[in-house]
Amino acid sequence: MKNNLQLNWLLILVVLSKSSGVYATSAHIADSLANKPYSYLEKASNSKKLRKEKAITYAKAWIALAKSKQNWIELTKAYKTIMFLEDKKKLINYSDSLLATAKSSKEHRLLGSAYLTKGIVHYEKKELDSALDNYILAHQHISKTKDDYTIHKVKYAIANTKYYLGFYDETIDLLQECLVYFEEENDRAYLSTIHSLGLCYNKIGNFKRSTHYNNLGLQMSQELENSDMIPYFKQSEGINQYYNKRYSKALNNLKAIVPSIIAKNDFANEILTYFYIAKSYWALDQKENAIPYLIKVDEAFVQEGYSRPDIRENYELLISWYQDKKDMESQLIYINALIEVDKLLNKNYKYLSRKIFKEFDTTKLIAEKQEIEMKMKLRSNMLSIILFIAATIIIALMIRHRRNKKRYRQKFEELMKGKVDLKIPTSKTMEADLEINPEIIESVLYNLERFEKTKKYLEKDMNLNKIAVHLKTNTKYASKIIAKYRGKKTIDYINALKIDHVIEVLKTERRYRNYTNKALAEEIGFGSTQNFTRAFKKKTDISPCYFIEQLKEVNQ
Repeated sequence: MKNNLQLNWLLILVVLSKSSGVYATSAHIADSLANKPYSYLEKASNSKKLRKEKAITYAKAWIALAKSKQNWIELTKAYKTIMFLEDKKKLINYSDSLLATAKSSKEHRLLGSAYLTKGIVHYEKKELDSALDNYILAHQHISKTKDDYTIHKVKYAIANTKYYLGFYDETIDLLQECLVYFEEENDRAYLSTIHSLGLCYNKIGNFKRSTHYNNLGLQMSQELENSDMIPYFKQSEGINQYYNKRYSKALNNLKAIVPSIIAKNDFANEILTYFYIAKSYWALDQKENAIPYLIKVDEAFVQEGYSRPDIRENYELLISWYQDKKDMESQLIYINALIEVDKLLNKNYKYLSRKIFKEFDTTKLIAEKQEIEMKMKLRSNMLSIILFIAATIIIALMIRHRRNKKRYRQKFEELMKGKVDLKIPTSKTMEADLEINPEIIESVLYNLERFEKTKKYLEKDMNLNKIAVHLKTNTKYASKIIAKYRGKKTIDYINALKIDHVIEVLKTERRYRNYTNKALAEEIGFGSTQNFTRAFKKKTDISPCYFIEQLKEVNQ
């Protein structure tokens, strides 16, 4: 479950910590591993050089050996390792075996860790009641040990679950305890706890207190030199500003952090940010500006099956918008979507979804759906008009196809004649207003030219971090200098060089024309075929397949 409480780091630590479980037999374990020491099997199971299937074989041998010796500590370590390697579908069975092992040991530390792991498995399956039950049992056992760090990890896990159940006051009490402890013990956990407190105070309407924790988080991020959480503190404050009716300020702050959230591949928080951008526009009565962001949130559900209770209102706004526009087709689409969203929320968030105010409840949605369907049925006598329109569209598409074909051919001929700009500007005479030492700029530009001449840009998944190493500078300077002296963002600059290269080799070397898009993408260092084809089309306005097809025709 992706969430705003940023528990992922904590969950990973628990799963990877050395003490938990799952069922596995010693059958089919290679005889050559039967007498290996625990240390050998542990090292092999955790080796990043081995394929996952091979590592699982070592982990199973480790489990078999520990079971035969009734070494509960080694057995729990082996179980936790295999849980990290195995398919997620098997985790519940592994967690049961882990718990059975811990019970055999009768050690509170192992029992607490086992219940904590089992709680995490239930949490990931969105079974929040079972997760909370296991976290409480974990706390009962861990609290009998002197392991303060694990005690507070359990408290944080309980707080996270209570947050999603809507028990915000109880969550705050637990987080305050964690805050005091993590301040001295773990910077990342400390920042995450501050962020969680800001979210909780927002939920109970104490926006002043929420702002306090958001500002504290930004301040401590600077002092601790840890920037990971900065976009999330800014996001939290942007949402807080929305609830304080400072809509313009909320808009500016939320739109500013979108690139950072996207860069982190944080899909859930990207969607949450879009929702509050839309809500801010809506509150400012700029509904036309809100609609594209509302649609982005809907696309997340259509493409990824993702939604959550606090963004359910997204569909109510879309339904209202298209209702006002008298667009029954779109209105029906979003009514049906909201019905599906409610099914998902009632399944995954059955506790919290009951507390969400619903402008459109199920009864009202179904009634509106039926009314719209009836009106649309009455319009069936307009079928002839619809067919006429469809025919017109088909003709228009055919005309468009012909025009595109002509345009594509023209683009191809321009590429063959070299009329399309395939080079990156290399002028060093541009004004250096970058607030960077001129000597550094000169050095970086020199290395940049070497980077281009030696075609280092063809390396696999070349990005800002890697290019900064080649330029012998930091990512900030690299990004600024490339933007200034090459006129492009770093990724666009790298992609342009790659596409320039592949165009030249396709024109001059026949063998590359038989390559698939996937093979071409790999040849010039793209991480995926999709990224390659998108970059090629952006650069040339035609697809690589079309370019190769035309090359073959020309050279027949």
